[in-house]
Amino acid sequence: MEELVIRDADVVDGSGDHSYRADVVVDGGRIVSIVKEAADAGCQRPKARRELDAEGLVLAPGFIDMHAHSDLALLRDPDHSAKAAQGVTLEVLGQDGLSYAPVDDRTLGEVRRAIAGWNGPGDDVDFDWRSVGEYLDRLDGGIAVNAAYLVPQGTVRALAVGWEDRRATPEELDRMRQLVAEGMEQGAVGMSSGLTYTPGMYAGDAELTELCRVVASYGGYYCPHHRSYGAGALQAYEEMVALTREADCPLHLAHATMNFGVNKGRAPELLSLLDDALDAGADITLDTYPYTPGCTTLVALLPGWASEGGPEEILRRLADDGTAERIRHHMEVTGSDGCHGVPVEWETIEISGVGDPALGEYVGRTVLESARVRGESPWVVARELLLKDRLAPTILQHVGHEENVRAIMRHRVHTGGSDGILQGAKPHPRAYGTFPHYLGHYVRELGVLSLEECVAHLTSRPAARLRLPDRGLVREGYKADLVLLDPRTVAAGSTFAEPRTLPTGIPYVLVDGRFVIEDGRRTDVLAGRAVRRTPR
Repeated sequence: MEELVIRDADVVDGSGDHSYRADVVVDGGRIVSIVKEAADAGCQRPKARRELDAEGLVLAPGFIDMHAHSDLALLRDPDHSAKAAQGVTLEVLGQDGLSYAPVDDRTLGEVRRAIAGWNGPGDDVDFDWRSVGEYLDRLDGGIAVNAAYLVPQGTVRALAVGWEDRRATPEELDRMRQLVAEGMEQGAVGMSSGLTYTPGMYAGDAELTELCRVVASYGGYYCPHHRSYGAGALQAYEEMVALTREADCPLHLAHATMNFGVNKGRAPELLSLLDDALDAGADITLDTYPYTPGCTTLVALLPGWASEGGPEEILRRLADDGTAERIRHHMEVTGSDGCHGVPVEWETIEISGVGDPALGEYVGRTVLESARVRGESPWVVARELLLKDRLAPTILQHVGHEENVRAIMRHRVHTGGSDGILQGAKPHPRAYGTFPHYLGHYVRELGVLSLEECVAHLTSRPAARLRLPDRGLVREGYKADLVLLDPRTVAAGSTFAEPRTLPTGIPYVLVDGRFVIEDGRRTDVLAGRAVRRTPR
């Protein structure tokens, strides 16, 4: 007898088609049968060792977070309710060009310092891996949800070239090609870049194109955080489209927003650009989070030249009064590349987390608010905070536009990604709320998407981009990564005031056919594993 039958569910299967009522049978981690309208047809109803009454609940494929920053959280926090409670059953890691494989001892230390604001310092993690394959093997030891990995181009450049702002030599480019190829061979699904972050931002288009050719040869995709989401946003999107067309590499645009005042109401221009490329044969997808503010690190706003050489060089420059004044001028007057070519508006920069608890007074305030309290200029406050906290502060950046958010999420190649940074005392609520916020606010309350459309955006579309032949749909033979939700009550509990509140209306989540959320509570099941690239 099979393990489980989910009885009388309203199945929203991920295809975008209308829902239907069915009994769904799960055994051995897979969906073994789907009996539609079983009760009404009077046919023999399937039986199993356990029956779950799903009356009034929607059964959907598990949600795929196409942009996650859980690279260390999955290892240090077996509970991981931040994602599991949202119905996320697969996360894509290695984002924005910086993560922890492939590395050597030198690069690992540099990367840990550079992205401590994203993932914490990692003092509680045993970094017993160096290669992509070894990291994926570590995930296979048992994690809360499944995880796929992108080779981080910035980390690759740090390993082969260093943190200098210069062209790679032919030998260094060959080394980067080799590192990307090894990562793909070991199971990565593609490559990411952070082209407003060092050292990835120092790579020119020719270098990126060569690396994308390697990715494409393995059936992977390129996922860039491109060079501007502000003053040069449309040009940055055009650059990525042209580059990947030249490399014949699929493109997935990370957190594809149009932010800052210069881009208010300009989402249709982006979507027209993408439609033209798609109609011409380009292979493009994108992800977004359903909120207007962004989230990053405070140090990321600095100009690229100030970050050359890595974290210790940044601290040295900040400590020097003359150099610090140059940095201020670039940020406040010129508009630094780290701030997307837009002069920083300190009233939009809210400190969301610090590494040193003694600096907690800054959290929850904008830099401008702290400056007024202290009777100092915003730059003096920001500089002091960066130095005292050794580049660890994270920020919320209140620069988005609701009309852009809604327009982009309707697009035919849109998928969902939380971009969820789990660190800090006051993280962005998207880390705990992205997927139920789509379903509750934008589906039920606003009707921006139908339930069937939205589920497809969060399941089958990302599964297709990841080339996963047995995930993203409720189909016989598919993996039993499933979500049961109440469409009348599903909602994000997280808010900007209480960002770690868990969602409501998602009582059951299964990974590999095992309950990781049961009756709305996290179980002790660690059914997640690394999901490796499917060979062509």
